[in-house]
Amino acid sequence: MKNTITDVFFDLDHTLWDFDKNSELAFDMIFKEAHPTVSTTAFIEKYVPINQACWQLYQNDKITHHELRYNRLKHSFDAINYSMSDEQIHQMAKDYIEYLPLYNHLFDGTIEILEYLQSKYTLHIITNGFAEVQYKKMTSSAIIQYFETITNSEMAGVKKPNPIIFDYAVSSAKANKETSLMIGDSLEADVLGAINAGMHAIFFNEKSIQVNQDIKQINHLLELKNYL
Repeated sequence: MKNTITDVFFDLDHTLWDFDKNSELAFDMIFKEAHPTVSTTAFIEKYVPINQACWQLYQNDKITHHELRYNRLKHSFDAINYSMSDEQIHQMAKDYIEYLPLYNHLFDGTIEILEYLQSKYTLHIITNGFAEVQYKKMTSSAIIQYFETITNSEMAGVKKPNPIIFDYAVSSAKANKETSLMIGDSLEADVLGAINAGMHAIFFNEKSIQVNQDIKQINHLLELKNYL
């Protein structure tokens, strides 16, 4: 693979940018300011799987991004039996998006692997996240300078795993699919999506779930050095 790849595409959330850690810190700040009786730990325990389920629906065009932002909060507060008005939920959704990019925790090895790869390949981002928020995250965490192009679902008009977003990203990068590699934490959206679009892919399997042996995978970002 080292001799055939020219362009490396990364997912952002849950792959380079530690969404779960940064998200918990953002909620903790919001609760301390506006809802001091809410336990951040108890909320996060419910929120993480609910948010993942909502993103799955959004990814497959079953809900809008407004519904995503509302539903993940509404369902999480319902799950901990904490009463919130629609007005409060909408305000919190707005505050959360404002606070979230202020935190900049990255997965272990992120800067080291980007430094290593930048001298050998052209690096890019493909994300289903919202453009303004993702740009702020990358700026705050000081990784934006490593990437030549950033493709998001708003620009492409579709979300991963739709092959159109990969086509759009490769075209924007002036690259070729045959020499392009996608790295991400979602087996469906990042890995199978890229493979079905004609690209190479590596699964960032940080949680060490069981996957088909045909899927190239890493458990730590620095393991990319074994492939690239």
